[in-house]
Amino acid sequence: MITIYTWLANAVKALEKAKNDGILDGYCIPKREVYYLLSHVLGKNSAYLMAFGEEQLNDVEIAQLNHILEQRLEGRPIAYILGIKEFWSLPLKVSQATLIPRPDTESLIEKILELYSNKALSVLDLGTGTGAIVFALAKERPNWQFLGVDLISDAVDLALENKVRLAQLISDIDRIDFRQSNWFDTIDREECFDIIVSNPPYICESDEHLSQGDVRFEPKTALVSLANGLADLNHITKSAKKHLKKGGHLFLEHGYLQHESVKTLFLSHGYKNIQSYQDYNGKDRITFAQYGGL
Repeated sequence: MITIYTWLANAVKALEKAKNDGILDGYCIPKREVYYLLSHVLGKNSAYLMAFGEEQLNDVEIAQLNHILEQRLEGRPIAYILGIKEFWSLPLKVSQATLIPRPDTESLIEKILELYSNKALSVLDLGTGTGAIVFALAKERPNWQFLGVDLISDAVDLALENKVRLAQLISDIDRIDFRQSNWFDTIDREECFDIIVSNPPYICESDEHLSQGDVRFEPKTALVSLANGLADLNHITKSAKKHLKKGGHLFLEHGYLQHESVKTLFLSHGYKNIQSYQDYNGKDRITFAQYGGL
């Protein structure tokens, strides 16, 4: 029989090799991932796994673990394998209709929370995907109203499903709404928001990273943009002006080499107080600005 510790050690070695071979990207932390897989299959937390590493696994558990590990060794993201990704301590259901929420996007949440108190505000999330940004902000700001939109109907359905799943974790969940829209197409002219936020497609279609790591499995519609990755960023900065309340902020997540280009877009469309903000890796990947004065 195989113990928890034995399976863990072998799985870590296998993932380390896959990472060194370039099958898994740099975000992969083998030991952390193996504990996550064990916790998922066994229903035990990491403290239990460390304390009872000599406990034997049964045949069913071994089969389940090996099946999951095989998929991961092929490069398939854990979030897609298990159908769940934690973001801002919230368990979000994910699918291949959406991007996998990234830890670095939590730095965007932190900046918005830093700038705005719990005073009643309205927020629009463009390209909402799983609804990760909406749910994280809603968890911390119970007086805010939210609308998330996405071009892909399956993504909207997934966000609505997450809304039901998170009803016990987020107060007054009905203040959150989702709808299908190609950016602002179904946003009424009269609908204006204090905050507009987006993590839009910003990767150039010829970027070599599209064939590496987890990105290989994610929807290209949520990743790739024309004009060297700037087309959607330009469209959003131009169109958001019509839907921002006076002094409202537009927050954009973008590539780590695009912050100067995004600042130029903001300037060209008349925004003020333009700032870039670093993610957890020290990269300038968030740029935000105000429109219409203070």
